[in-house]
Amino acid sequence: MISAARAGEPRVVLATAGSHGDLHPFLGLAAAIRARGAGITLMVPAAHAQRAAAAGVEVVPLGDPGDLQAAMRDPAIWHPTRGFGRIWAAGDAAFRDVLAGLDALPDDAPTTLVAHPLVLAHAAIARARRRTLRVVAAWLAPSNLVTVHDPLTFGPIAVPRWLPRAARRAAWRLTERVVIDPVALPRLNADRAARNLPPVRHLLGHLMAAADASVTLFPPWFSPTRPDWPTPLTEGAFVLHDPQAGAPLPEPVRAFLGDGAPPVVVTAGTGQVHAAAFFASVLAAARAAGRRAVVLTPERAQVPAPLGADALWHAYLPLAALLPHAAALVHHGGIGTTAEALRAGVPQLVVPRAYDQFDNGARTVALGAGRASYVAARRPARLATELAALLGDASVRAGAAAAAARIAADTRAGRLEAVVDAILDREAVRSTIDPTRT
Repeated sequence: MISAARAGEPRVVLATAGSHGDLHPFLGLAAAIRARGAGITLMVPAAHAQRAAAAGVEVVPLGDPGDLQAAMRDPAIWHPTRGFGRIWAAGDAAFRDVLAGLDALPDDAPTTLVAHPLVLAHAAIARARRRTLRVVAAWLAPSNLVTVHDPLTFGPIAVPRWLPRAARRAAWRLTERVVIDPVALPRLNADRAARNLPPVRHLLGHLMAAADASVTLFPPWFSPTRPDWPTPLTEGAFVLHDPQAGAPLPEPVRAFLGDGAPPVVVTAGTGQVHAAAFFASVLAAARAAGRRAVVLTPERAQVPAPLGADALWHAYLPLAALLPHAAALVHHGGIGTTAEALRAGVPQLVVPRAYDQFDNGARTVALGAGRASYVAARRPARLATELAALLGDASVRAGAAAAAARIAADTRAGRLEAVVDAILDREAVRSTIDPTRT
């Protein structure tokens, strides 16, 4: 249960869902908001409660730890279209716990809720009966937001620039009616009916209108604000936070890195347990290119055994510490991993599977900081070709270095501070100046 705030102390509740990649930006936001003197409560999936508690803030666990773990072990969760339904079902108990926690707040307690996109629908239910609740949507990746403007992707399909906006709107309506609404609305509308609220007709439109304000947890040079995004909206920056970032790399890792040329680093994300073929393909591709490899996955069974002297497995290493020693990163395209590679200035090969990964990969390519291939996930020969091309491309190395400079400029310009201002409603602005824009 959420504790009472001290007199005169603003109360900020941050509620997130999903994997570690969803958790870490909220931990970073919590640290930045707490530095302003606000009381912080983190509502996180129960599987992440221990990691969140290490941040030294109040933590409210959501759902059952087994719900998220079972979902991650279901191959359907990584399907480009069916995955959304599986993850929505897995979060059902967590969403209701968010609602119960907000319902239990004192009626006269002004509260700001910073909500993950998946939490917004239940945040709107809580606000309907609690006038002192202000909801701020925290959009982690550009594809979380619906738009008809370029660039636009539907899973692995890149929408041609010549396609009229009317056709794009029709594509979104079809996606809602066929893929999203049938799995999301029955549960959501049952919760709304229990509180005498009218049903939601379409989930995506409801989410876009659910918050009182929005912040982006990515910079405008990664994705400019679109005219059909919700307002007011504050353009932010990547919130790159890892509780283990300050720890030195383990001695065996440092010894491996110092014993030869920079390796290829490969990860499929902390929640991925179905990547054995992917890891085997990347290891083979690295060897064909004459490169050593570091494989990151908490599931050792996904990695070929024995590995040999040219490869190293580790369950988890902070990318901020590891990537400056890497020749390239091969990964799934999660927004946090993509951003860490951009910050390190390391070329990246994105091999997407679902969700925002396709769009993140396309934006990385547009920045000239990497390559992306959905086909490479299923064709080892294609993956080897893509990796060899990436390692030999000087223009990609230059593009990656330019992206790293932009992230450093965002830090100097105080973009994260602007996000915190918007959350605390202190002189919030719609956007800030991009110091790298000419």
